[in-house]
Amino acid sequence: MTALLEIDLAAIAANWRYLAGMNRGETAAVVKADAYGLGAARVAPALAQAGCGIFFTAHLAEAVALREALPPPARILTLNGLAPHAAAEFLRHRITPVLATLEDVARWRRAARSGERPLPAFLHFDTGMNRLGLGAREAAALRDDPALLEGIGVAAVMSHFIAAEAPEDPRNARQLEDFLALAAGFPGARRSLANSPGMFLGPEFHLDLTRPGAALYGLNTSPAQPAPMAPAVRLSAPILQIHDVPPGGEVGYGGSWRAARPSRIATIGAGYADGLHRALSNQGHACFDDTPVPLVGRVSMDLAMFDVTDVPANPGDTLVLLGARHGADELAREAGTIGYEILTSLGRRYQRRYLGA
Repeated sequence: MTALLEIDLAAIAANWRYLAGMNRGETAAVVKADAYGLGAARVAPALAQAGCGIFFTAHLAEAVALREALPPPARILTLNGLAPHAAAEFLRHRITPVLATLEDVARWRRAARSGERPLPAFLHFDTGMNRLGLGAREAAALRDDPALLEGIGVAAVMSHFIAAEAPEDPRNARQLEDFLALAAGFPGARRSLANSPGMFLGPEFHLDLTRPGAALYGLNTSPAQPAPMAPAVRLSAPILQIHDVPPGGEVGYGGSWRAARPSRIATIGAGYADGLHRALSNQGHACFDDTPVPLVGRVSMDLAMFDVTDVPANPGDTLVLLGARHGADELAREAGTIGYEILTSLGRRYQRRYLGA
């Protein structure tokens, strides 16, 4: 009996439409990490059908795979720069790079020499995260020496928020100010700053192109306010076996949980190899007919145990690990992480079912 991962494409499309309706500019979709673990080859076409025309991946390999599911005119961009000797592959598959260093710019400029038209690109500026992006000095060099961008059509300039999930954080306003100052040096280029949480900071942060990712998949990226996004994932697993455990009986590796009363312990066939993090040991829970049942003992690679003493569960019945009442954000809090990590950790052993396709 296999656990079932249900992915609601209609909900993901509805979430994109909701976000697109929040701003006057264009709304892209971030589908990196295989659409946050949910399957980019199925998710991206559903978003395209909803009206999305721009998609972001992290790596070139992701973009090339996505191109099979999204033929032009859909635009696909990669966020992690332009690696040496990769320009030909970008051109072959009509992928647009996001250039983050002067070396990236030089590589794309050399690729443009053989063409009759400027090659499109985004320029990524660092405004405080110190992760990826051109710094202020490099931005000034590009602004002051047009030859550095010869043959490159700068379609947009972009940056990334440090703390958009905290609306009161003063760095958000500072980043917006710094980014607008940098963007002013590239008139005609569209401006893109807001990720999922950035979209909830207010319309002044939306600019010309927003880049939601996690919010598309039902995560609450702004914990200070209720999540308006529709849940998009349901993960359920059948009970393989139930043990009657007497008081004092131990459960799982190391016996980290002991029964304080006569208990019924249900085992399911999912573990940390399937994205049910070991940190959930004696911390997490699932639901049986909307009733919470606690995870007990240590999560194993392929198995996890739940205390079903207070519910009428039997072998073959289903426990819901992710659902409307207990989503990825809630499971993440129990594991001491974030919903992004929960979704992107979902293993490949689940039976997958796409709804609303």
